Amino acid sequence: MRLTLHTDYALRLLIFLGLDPDRRRTIEEVAGHYGISRNHLMKVALTLTQSGFIDSLRGRNGGLQLARPPAEINVGAVVRKTEDNFNLVECFDRETNTCPIATACQLKGPFAEAVQAFIAVLDRYTLADLVANPNTTRNLRRLLSVA
Repeated sequence: MRLTLHTDYALRLLIFLGLDPDRRRTIEEVAGHYGISRNHLMKVALTLTQSGFIDSLRGRNGGLQLARPPAEINVGAVVRKTEDNFNLVECFDRETNTCPIATACQLKGPFAEAVQAFIAVLDRYTLADLVANPNTTRNLRRLLSVA
């Protein structure tokens, strides 16, 4: 399974904001620290804002910040909101499926079970689990050159 860049950037943005949950950060600032596209990050921020994970404020003192404490932001919920689909194989999508053995194939069940297990593991973690450890926070700040 491979997550989209949209989800990858969403998780990165949340981690960055989780380092200082009460501080606002700009798109430019986050994009610069990660070396990623500002335009792509703007789309990610919109998704996270619409999903209630972050707040966005425009203007001179604007920026992004977490909409709730890190312990209340579930990683599995973020992935479900940012991924378009979890179609591991073509036959998962009835509209575009052209596999001639789809009606008899026994792989769909195990693949569907694997996707459910993947999400179930992510559901056990929150943003706090990713940023609350002081050693982890120190390392993240160092790697991102964040004061």
